[in-house]
Amino acid sequence: MEVKSDIEIAREAVMEPIGEVAAKVGISEDNLEFYGKYKAKLTEEYLRSLRDKKDGKLVLVTAINPTPAGEGKTTVTVGLGQALNRLGKKTVIALREPSLGPCFGIKGGAAGGGYSQVVPMDDLNLHFTGDFHAITAANNLLAALLDNSIQQGNPLKIDSRNVVWKRCEDMNDRVLRNIVVGLGKKADGTVREDHFVITVASEIMAILCLSSDLADLKERLSKIVVAYNYDGEPVTAKDLQAVGAMAALLKDAIKPNIIQTLEHTPALVHGGPFANIAHGCNSVRATKAALKIGDIVVTEAGFGADLGAEKFLDIKCRAADLKPDAVVLVATVRALKYNGGVAKEDLKEENLEALKKGIVNLEKHIENLQKYGVPVVVTLNSFITDTPAENAFIKEFVEQKGCRFALARVWEKGGEGGEELGKQVLDILENEESHYAPIYDLSLSIKEKIEKVAKEIYGASGVEYEGLVDKQIAKIEEMGYGNLPVCMAKTQYSLSDDPKLLGRPSGFTMHVRDVYVSAGAGFVVVLTGSIMTMPGLPKRPAAFDIDVDENGQITGLF
Repeated sequence: MEVKSDIEIAREAVMEPIGEVAAKVGISEDNLEFYGKYKAKLTEEYLRSLRDKKDGKLVLVTAINPTPAGEGKTTVTVGLGQALNRLGKKTVIALREPSLGPCFGIKGGAAGGGYSQVVPMDDLNLHFTGDFHAITAANNLLAALLDNSIQQGNPLKIDSRNVVWKRCEDMNDRVLRNIVVGLGKKADGTVREDHFVITVASEIMAILCLSSDLADLKERLSKIVVAYNYDGEPVTAKDLQAVGAMAALLKDAIKPNIIQTLEHTPALVHGGPFANIAHGCNSVRATKAALKIGDIVVTEAGFGADLGAEKFLDIKCRAADLKPDAVVLVATVRALKYNGGVAKEDLKEENLEALKKGIVNLEKHIENLQKYGVPVVVTLNSFITDTPAENAFIKEFVEQKGCRFALARVWEKGGEGGEELGKQVLDILENEESHYAPIYDLSLSIKEKIEKVAKEIYGASGVEYEGLVDKQIAKIEEMGYGNLPVCMAKTQYSLSDDPKLLGRPSGFTMHVRDVYVSAGAGFVVVLTGSIMTMPGLPKRPAAFDIDVDENGQITGLF
């Protein structure tokens, strides 16, 4: 049987005009700003009109730690949304926008897969509606204003050795991690060390995703700490008079985008912070709008539950007063066998012994999610190489842990293949109560919050603070930011900070090498292990396979 690529399936799909898709959930064309025929933004007037409407139910989709075998979290999110619509529930999907970095690097895009995709797939994975470009421009405008202030007499007495704001671009470009700027003549600026982060790790991205409206956006932008002066006091974007111009660049980017799935289920796709180096959730505006529009909202958080779900539950939900009603935890037979020590090329073979060894990774994620008081259903994203014995073993294991279980065949069958999962989710929403609560109190010290996540979620035995981290934490608390949540930057491949420790590691020490405040976003970023905020390209980047033909058709995206 021929297996079509995701982009082939997406291209063969018959899309409905986005106005027709929106109309199915009560959004008129007057409430849309069109970007061509198949994508649009919701207007500010429409978003304001939703405020007094009742909220629907909120379902979070997360996963075990990602492996080279792939878990298909976005595919399951899309498939579940389609399935719930097939089951008669007005369902809206809320997703993140893909970054260009993975599209041209190693991971690929983030539109789902098979017959559970959002479309137009190639538009979404590339420039889409320009949101990331606007975020990049706003970030770099602030950087330019900062360096200009130093050049023009330095009225704010900025210590050029203590500039913390970084430039950004939405591409994997390792040579920009550590650079020197200002070389040349006196008029070319002050020579200093500088750095780039990928756009999805920028504080502007986090701010856009956590802002409730334009006024909140401006308030958050004003709080950004860009540098410290010679007296060690923070210098902010407000001090640089940058807020108005940055907000002008972001005035359209802050509006949620609406597109559709292959089965014409509406999807609000907006914002895209990475979960390994940022907070990993789509925008608060899109999620809250979706809750007003649909009876059920299916959203996802990036990478494994130790990263995306933890930040969704401890940062986003707390900031936006969201209360999730159910969590879907995605796993695959192949990924669990990989965690049990099976090489990638041997994952197609039945191996119950490896499954028994690797299922401890799933076990830890189940236990973590149960700590938040939200009902959990585990779903296996099904592959044709999975065997009945493997599925039966996982089902029995999951049910013994007090969770529901469902197979998802959404890659192959779209919404129809997600109905078993959809029925389990509906049963939770109709018959179980969520008792959601974050796992730590904001009144704890920064170190106490770091150690709470490291020990309770990751399974660490302790935390080691390297270099100047103790002083950095003391400074952040002295400035009055000690009551903020922590945003942990950690490898996605392991529960620990070592990507090679698979399964359920224990007895390890977490290594914290840098801590800084994102005052506008409203959290303290904690860098652990060797995690980078500017990724690099692999030896053979995905960019090698991407092309466009004489008719403008893009090939090679995945």
